[in-house]
Parts: sequence; C-alpha cells; structure tokens
Amino acid sequence: MPLPDAGCDVEWPDDATEVLGPQSLAQRLEAGEEGDWWLEAHGPLQVQGECRVGRLLLTHGAGAGQDSAFMVALRQALAQAGIQTLAIEFAYLRRMRREGRRRPPPRVERLVDELAGWRDALAEHLATPPWLGGKSMGGRVASMLAAREGAPGLVLCGYPFHPPRRPATLRLDHWPDLACPTLVVQGERDPFGTRLEVEGYDLPAVAELQWLPDGEHDWRPRRRSGHDQASLIRQAACGIAAFLQRHA
Repeated sequence: MPLPDAGCDVEWPDDATEVLGPQSLAQRLEAGEEGDWWLEAHGPLQVQGECRVGRLLLTHGAGAGQDSAFMVALRQALAQAGIQTLAIEFAYLRRMRREGRRRPPPRVERLVDELAGWRDALAEHLATPPWLGGKSMGGRVASMLAAREGAPGLVLCGYPFHPPRRPATLRLDHWPDLACPTLVVQGERDPFGTRLEVEGYDLPAVAELQWLPDGEHDWRPRRRSGHDQASLIRQAACGIAAFLQRHA
C-alpha cells in the first residue's frame, strides 16, 4: 500500500523494508531490537543501539541525511555509550534522493510540524518518550518543537546559532521558551557559532554546553591540535550519555 510523503509525491517503501505500525514498532524498541523499518504514514526509520541510558529521536542537517559519514559515526558512538537512536530523514531529503538532485529544505516551521508527527507516533506507545536531537538544522528544528510543545530533553549537535559570516543573525528567538534539559555539543571553531561567540550569549539556565577542542561544524579539528574527528565524536557521545543519565 503506498504511503504518503508529507508535501511530496506518494512514496513507496522498498520491497525489502518491513512496514510497521506505531504500536508494533514500539514493542520492538522496548525489546531492544535494531533495524531499518518503515513507519506507517511517516517513512523510513533506522534504529540503532540499546536503550540502556536513553533514547534519542535524531534528525539530520540541511544538506546531508542519515547516511553521511558524520551521522553514521555519531550513531555508532551513541550506541556504544548506551543510547538508542531513532534516526529519521525529512521528506524533502528523501525526495532529493529519489530525484537525484539537491533541493533546499522547506520553511523550518514545516519541518517542526513533520518532526512533531514522528514524535507523536513514537511516543504514544513507548514507556519513556524519546528525547529530541539533531545535527545543525535538525537540532534547530528539534529545539523549536521543544520550545513550542515541550520535550523530555534536547541534544543539539553543532547548533546553527547564526549563518556563517553573519554573526548578527542569531537563531535564538525561541530559546527563552525552552524548559527541558538541553545539551549543546559544539566544536570550538564552528563557523555557525564559535566558543568565543556563544559564551557571550544569554542562554537559558536549562542549557549546558559541551565544547569539543578545535572542532569545526562536523567536529573536525586541525591536525596540529593533537585530536581527530573520531575521538571528538566519542567524546561527544560520552558527554551526551552522562547528560542523559543526570536528567533521567
């Protein structure tokens, strides 16, 4: 049966992909199963790791999906740290894959509504609702949903505090409405918000920052720093796990 792809042409799951309803999916998640499934009326979902520490509904950045090297490495590190990730891709990016050409994301408010649909479908049948999180744009979307409707907690990886080279264009209007535990994991040299810049912002008390030494937006440090991207991703995953444990 064809499933709707919000705002796009009708999308079909791959023949090899098992289609699950929210309740069936929740049962598998609670049982600690991993896999790639299709959630009815929503789309593909990649589940990785056991929920020993926590569960994270994880979104991606504007131009790369869950198969990017960064997202793959991040999910692996989170799984090793005891965090189960529920990785989704927004409809515009799935359409971009089908058409084989790049396209910009829609208005961010539309992505917030799309993420809310995923959250509602998953949380309704889970004993513990997932935290929200994401990379760059996906983290902004997650934070806007949390500000609008609340969330158990937030994990924002490489938050886009401002567009590169436009430090006056801040994306913090909704932050005063955040009321849940919020962890920002940021590279010190991130062009979307460096350590020097972000430490000058008036962020809400619920927000905590984990700085990755010499990292940029994908947490790549310079060779002379003595660090590498893989070690910073592991460092980030350990920090995220510790934050979830403190606020469980």
